[in-house]
Amino acid sequence: MSKPSIVLVHGAWADASSWNAVAAQLRGQGYTVLAPPNPLRGVASDAEYLASFVKQRTSGPVVLVGHSYGGVVISNAAGDLSDVRALVYVNAFIPAEGESIFQLLGGSGSALDIPDPTVVLDVVGYPGAPEGDAEAFLKPDTVFRSFAQDVAEDDGWLIVAGQRPITLSANAAPTAAAAWRTLPSWAVIGTEDRVIPVGLQRTMAERAGAKTFEVAASHVSLVSHPETTVEAVLAAAES
Repeated sequence: MSKPSIVLVHGAWADASSWNAVAAQLRGQGYTVLAPPNPLRGVASDAEYLASFVKQRTSGPVVLVGHSYGGVVISNAAGDLSDVRALVYVNAFIPAEGESIFQLLGGSGSALDIPDPTVVLDVVGYPGAPEGDAEAFLKPDTVFRSFAQDVAEDDGWLIVAGQRPITLSANAAPTAAAAWRTLPSWAVIGTEDRVIPVGLQRTMAERAGAKTFEVAASHVSLVSHPETTVEAVLAAAES
């Protein structure tokens, strides 16, 4: 049986390079690995982009892997893709239909769920934005305290410098589809995550019936402890 292609979908404040350590190990195991850009513009349009990418850039079975907001995107995209065999969520949102990121984080204890988000985020306009929308960047202090507190300082500054912003509207948009209802799922849970607290990660994973791997890591466990993500992806791919 042919090995599935592995498609790695990054989240907010990241880009495809956040998967470098994971991708290198999976390629070493003989897998075809693709890490497309995630536009971070809106749930529907980002899912449409991912589905289009997978249809045109892969053939045969596929495992979709999403980090953080990437979990929302793979949950919405997979329903339009007949070749997806499994989903892997890495420190990720695993939303049900109608849920948004803002809704899931509300009351969770997340470092981002505070009365004045501009304490932790820089919110800026962008060309062509719908009225009331804006982009959010992480403040440097937020990266080092709450987003990637377990990476080396030099790597933290690279995250600060290279982060791709997400729109407020993408965080507010409801999920239209929950592919985990029909596809086998795995979840990597970072127990030191301050963006998606561990209790919320566990609740979402349990609801999805996901097989879980826990690691004492920040929100970017794929960077600080890539071996755990590799283990989960291999389990999904070999299933």
